[in-house]
Amino acid sequence: MTIFSTSALAEQHALVTGATGGIGAETAKVLAGMGTAITISGRRRQKLNALKQEIEQQVPDASIYVHAADLTNAEQRDELCAAAKDELGPISILVNSAGVSGGSVVERLTQDDMERIMHINYTSTVLLTQQVYRQMKEKGHGAIINVASLSGLRGTYGNTAYAASKFALIGFTHSFALEAIEHHVRVNAVCPGYVETDMALEAIRRKAAHSGTSFEHQMTKAKESIPSGHFTSPQDVANTIAFLASAAADNIIGESVKISGGSVLR
Repeated sequence: MTIFSTSALAEQHALVTGATGGIGAETAKVLAGMGTAITISGRRRQKLNALKQEIEQQVPDASIYVHAADLTNAEQRDELCAAAKDELGPISILVNSAGVSGGSVVERLTQDDMERIMHINYTSTVLLTQQVYRQMKEKGHGAIINVASLSGLRGTYGNTAYAASKFALIGFTHSFALEAIEHHVRVNAVCPGYVETDMALEAIRRKAAHSGTSFEHQMTKAKESIPSGHFTSPQDVANTIAFLASAAADNIIGESVKISGGSVLR
């Protein structure tokens, strides 16, 4: 369902990381439908090319640049930012959607687990944002939306490594928003609960294994914990991101927007 004007983001250039994942891919589709040129990035070029074709079928005149990159690699981050600017002009919208889940209870956490999750979900995101922010400052405007999580606002059992990385991302969002707005760059975050993605399903499998129950039982239990009775869809998150990227959110700064079906109320 299209709820935004097809020209709401005309003459802008959005970089969407993690575009091979459910939220990133859906966000790229929504933003392209609003008239913005899009750079889509992720590790799997084949999936990026398939997404490009899908967007072009929906928005025939869309301008889409595909650039596969591992954002934990400094050289590849540099190449992504430079190539995207060369192809479609300075980046004015950044959606930091790349991320991983994982971890375990504290007594079974390894240093490698902690460093990997923190590096991908937080450190790499900050370092990429640094580079894109320079382009936005030169233009004198921009919007940055970080895909965090309810796990960045509250802890859950066996989730310390992932939650810590998302808490860090929320702290970065709040503090950076105060710096960036001086240059007319708005920084916000979205905090989804369970989303209908492979990452969420894997988290439920881990919970089922921990509790000794079936995946189906854990899935039912998860849905019953949500007042709306169902998971958030990737498009729900994408629409919220698109709103935050638009001029309609001109005075929304440093917020962490919850998308939980009401689960934070319990």
